[in-house]
Formats: sequence, C-alpha cells, structure tokens
Amino acid sequence: MLDMLVTNHGYGGLNPLVFGWQKCNPLHDFGPAVRKYYLIHYIVSGEGIFRTGGNEYRLHTGEMFVIHPEEETYYCADEKNPWHYIWIGFSAEGGLPCPLPSTLRLPSAGSIFARMTEGEKHERGRSAFLSARLWELFALLLDAEAGGEIDYVQYALDLIHAEYMNPITVEAIASRLGLNRSYFSTLFKRTTGVSPKRYLFDYRMRIAGTLLREKQTAVSVAANSVGYSDIFNFSKMFKRAYGCSPLEYAKGKD
Repeated sequence: MLDMLVTNHGYGGLNPLVFGWQKCNPLHDFGPAVRKYYLIHYIVSGEGIFRTGGNEYRLHTGEMFVIHPEEETYYCADEKNPWHYIWIGFSAEGGLPCPLPSTLRLPSAGSIFARMTEGEKHERGRSAFLSARLWELFALLLDAEAGGEIDYVQYALDLIHAEYMNPITVEAIASRLGLNRSYFSTLFKRTTGVSPKRYLFDYRMRIAGTLLREKQTAVSVAANSVGYSDIFNFSKMFKRAYGCSPLEYAKGKD
C-alpha cells in the first residue's frame, strides 16, 4: 500500500486532501465509517463489495465507488479476487462540476488515475498536480455524460437487473445516480414507457414466476429471492401481477 502525503493548500474548487493506492489482501475491509470529504476509489483490478444507503453493490475492474461527505459506507475486498484500487479524497468548494453517483463504470478513467500515481515524483507541486488530474477526471465525466457514455436509464436498468433481490427503492436508485427522484422517474418513463417503480415490480414478478413454475421453488424462497421478506405481502403483490396466488401459478392455474 502507498498512502501519499498530500498538503492541504486550500485550493478553490477541487482541492485534493488524500491520495494513495493499495493491492488489498482477501477480505480486507474498511468501515462502517463516515468521511468529511469526497473520496473516489477506482478499481484497477479484482472485485469487492461497497455498501451505502442500505444497499450493497458488487464492483469490478474499471468501476469506481464514490463516498460522499457525511455518508456512512463500508467496503470489502473479495475473498478470492481482492481488488487493487487507487483512491483520491477531495473537497469541492462551490459544489461538484457534475453529479457523482455512488458507483460508476468508466474504464477510460483508468489512465487518469494511473497518472495520479506520478504525483509521487512531486513534492511541493503534488497538490497542484493532483488537482489538475481531478479536473481532468471531471472533464471526462462531463464529456461522457454529454456524449451518452453515462446513460442514467441504462445504469438504472443494470442496477435493477443485478440487485432486484435486495430491498432497493426508486429513491435509493435516484440517490445513487445523483439525481432528483422526480427527474429520474420522468427520465426513466420517457425512455422505457413505464415508471421505475412499475419496472422494478414487473421485473421482480417475472423472476418470481420463473422460480415458482420452472424451478418449483418454495413460495418463501421465491419471495426472498426477489426482495420480499414478508411472504404475505409477496403473495398479495404476486396475485396483483398474475391474477392468482403463487401456489396456483406454480401448479399452472394462471
């Protein structure tokens, strides 16, 4: 691990505070903890989990996870394929140049983080060097957003498809994207034709239906598998979707 000393010069705008990189040991973890500043980790290789806002995300090479000020988070390296990441912490006087979702997939940012490690060669100019790399990173994020590389709706769809088994909500998805809930819902419906709440519900019910009829899964297991801890609520929602109970559906009575 290298934890590089960064002098806080109080630069306006994006002011670097901490920087370093680490090849983690299996199950190396940190937290739960709260930071006073923004902290971005870029995953060079490997994988691990990141928890924030009551949600857990499995992240891989080429992805970033973002810790916002006053946000309680926890992260842990994978047992078999622990991650190697580069991190930078900073303050943002006057706000961020663009929204930062809790996680981002942007492999092209890897070259910027790699150049950040060259800050080891600088002493007096290290903070200025890292500040320049931060602005370069945000320039890439802004270009990616404008060019459609960061597709918020597709990102939300990927999140739902990967984490439907968790108790995720529309509010949590919007928060992770760094978007207002109302704006996110409007954007999602404009693209897909349905609200994010309806899409999440329908997707969960499709998975549950497959588990019940094709896999002959128990109703309680199907419920837990699609994010419902209350089997009675699950049965009510399932009947709303299919017009029959989970047991009836499993027997082919729809």
